[in-house]
Amino acid sequence: MGAALIFGSIPYKDWTFLEPLRGRCTVICADGGVRLAEEAGFSPDVYIGDGDSGGMPHTGVASVVLPAEKDLTDLQAAYEYVRDHGFRTAVFTACTGGRQDHHLANLALLERAWEDGLQAFILDPWNEIRYHPGGPLRLPERGYRYFAILPMDRRLQNVRITGGKYPLDVPEVRRGDSLTVSNEPAGAVTITIGAGASWIVRSERNGPVDWRTLL
Repeated sequence: MGAALIFGSIPYKDWTFLEPLRGRCTVICADGGVRLAEEAGFSPDVYIGDGDSGGMPHTGVASVVLPAEKDLTDLQAAYEYVRDHGFRTAVFTACTGGRQDHHLANLALLERAWEDGLQAFILDPWNEIRYHPGGPLRLPERGYRYFAILPMDRRLQNVRITGGKYPLDVPEVRRGDSLTVSNEPAGAVTITIGAGASWIVRSERNGPVDWRTLL
């Protein structure tokens, strides 16, 4: 199957950043995400949740009702539904901000998706976040003002940035170091990491999201 757009339960004031994905994704709603999908103008295809975030099954929408006491979050359950139903791309939204335990757990789902063989992103009104296991990665030239490499491992080895306002070629970047924060594209950006995993964050959206870079 193609791409799934997974709504969490964090409300945003502006949903226009999702417009390029309209009609191109199956819409999966984690609990209260069913309300937010409709607020954003998307028709839910699947509801998954226990109702504690204000969501409920809708008539005509496939539903997976979960118990309130369980061993995973509604968003992880929604992701596992996407994985188990053969989707190849997962775009998470409405899942940043709010409770930081959920926020950080949602970031970790990007690594889980990579391990499962899916392409995955988090999108919110300001940011695009992806997991990068290492090796070369070319970033789209447009859409965001800044990009950053945030190490997940204790150390990243042989980190190189070309095409950025601030080129970089260093043997090591440590977790907690801000050296690789707030760079800016100056053309086609390529990030190469010899070893180590990281989050790649593009931030301060300054144009429409190019759906072709996601799907």
